[in-house]
Amino acid sequence: MTKVLVSDPIDKAGIEILSQVAQVDQRVGLSPDELKKIIGDYDALMIRSGTQVTPEVIQAADKLRIIGRAGVGVDNVDVPSATKRGVLVVNSPGGNTIAAAEHALALMLSLSRHVPQAHQSTMSGRWDRKKYVGNELYQKVLGVVGLGKIGSHVAKVANAMGMEVIAFDPFISADRAQQMQVRLEGIEGLFKKADYITLHLPRTPDTENLVNAALLATMKPTARLVNCARGGIIDESALADAVDRGVIAGAALDVFADEPLSSDSPLRSLNDHLGHLILTPHLGASTEEAQENVAIDVAEQIRDVLLGLPARSAVNIPGLSAEIMDSLKPHLQLAETLGLLVSQLSGGQVHELEVRLQGEFAQHPSQPLVVATLKGLLSSALGDRINYVNASLEAKGRGIHVLEVKDEATRDFAGGSMQLNTRGDNGGHSVVGAVFADGDLRITAVDEFPVNVSPSRHMLFTRHRDMPGIIGQLGSVLGQHNVNIASMQVGRRIVRGDAVMVLSIDDPIPSDLLDLIHSIKGIQEAHPVTL
Repeated sequence: MTKVLVSDPIDKAGIEILSQVAQVDQRVGLSPDELKKIIGDYDALMIRSGTQVTPEVIQAADKLRIIGRAGVGVDNVDVPSATKRGVLVVNSPGGNTIAAAEHALALMLSLSRHVPQAHQSTMSGRWDRKKYVGNELYQKVLGVVGLGKIGSHVAKVANAMGMEVIAFDPFISADRAQQMQVRLEGIEGLFKKADYITLHLPRTPDTENLVNAALLATMKPTARLVNCARGGIIDESALADAVDRGVIAGAALDVFADEPLSSDSPLRSLNDHLGHLILTPHLGASTEEAQENVAIDVAEQIRDVLLGLPARSAVNIPGLSAEIMDSLKPHLQLAETLGLLVSQLSGGQVHELEVRLQGEFAQHPSQPLVVATLKGLLSSALGDRINYVNASLEAKGRGIHVLEVKDEATRDFAGGSMQLNTRGDNGGHSVVGAVFADGDLRITAVDEFPVNVSPSRHMLFTRHRDMPGIIGQLGSVLGQHNVNIASMQVGRRIVRGDAVMVLSIDDPIPSDLLDLIHSIKGIQEAHPVTL
């Protein structure tokens, strides 16, 4: 008999759907060791955020075909291990969109009208009408950082309320923003101009502590900040200090770097006698409707997979056998790497993407390669929210036009190559890559300049005049800032013309160092890249 294990609290609507096709066992609160002992008996596992699905658990899951997470993220599932074992991982990326957006708006309104503090004052017997004079949202400027599903809905409602909406999202085209009645701004410009700022970003290495003391200092003293996205995007010590000193008028947080919020958190120790801070315990998705929606969504996907049908929100590669996945693994890895690379070279502003598959690449199934490219292209902005199923939909929603070109002739490399060409607000860029016979990935051209480098974690790409001394100057500047160069290569087409330089480095490039690099005579462009 087909069996499903439910190891976290799930709305009964989801349980009823699963019961149509399988025996459902609900065992909430299992430790990883306890889960490991029993998981071998089950065909499917349904969880929320509590269960930790470790590589050891997946290794013990001999019969497991699918893991369903009733929620947006999959931080508690080791997705690579599941993919390697051929276990499908699904989630519900849109199930709590409305709930999270409405909570952000509720916090914004509560900040403006001092709702929690006025309630507490009235309950204690006071009548402080003069103390709690508030502000209207009407005709104020709202800055939305991240225009995904949740951020877009907040922008839509804010427009209806008469607010002026500006936004920062490198992956939204100007045309798409205009359709949404939103004006795009840089992150610094948004923080300077907005009366209210709401964050809707994933937590990634690029967004961790994005809102720091320096950025907070650029805000209006009357401005307020809301975060219902992910903890860790805001430097909480810097925020507590900014609220305490009146650098900003207030803040409301539903998510925190560490949860539950510790007793010694600077946010909890803040002497907020004026009521400028609101904290809620991660309630963004905590509505009856959202909990029912995600339970139904994921339960339906588990049911469909158990019946031999495809899932609609798989986090790992759907519809491919383990054998095909193994054979395509280096090609998919290259596609994702090139997508991530060209995205950073383009500053995220990509309106059109051409994927050219040449030689052996053109003989493989093209859809997963194109999707892997889009996953890489959008991962800087969306982090773990982007996957092999929603990448195409996310690209379409951001107005990115995708063109696929196949050429089965083998020219430069025996195994073929993949070329990505982009067009966007900052012009166009082109990258080419190949998989060598030993499985090594290589970047073989950048903006039509020939190179031959292996991708590495931290890299620096420059466009410069091919002139004596420029390489030495760049090396000296990096050395003076303790940035170690692991490898360096220059590509050029003609002597004393333009050239590109590709450096693999041991450390990321801070913004002040990047400014110095741009100041070197002859350097036309400089792009730090993290792969």
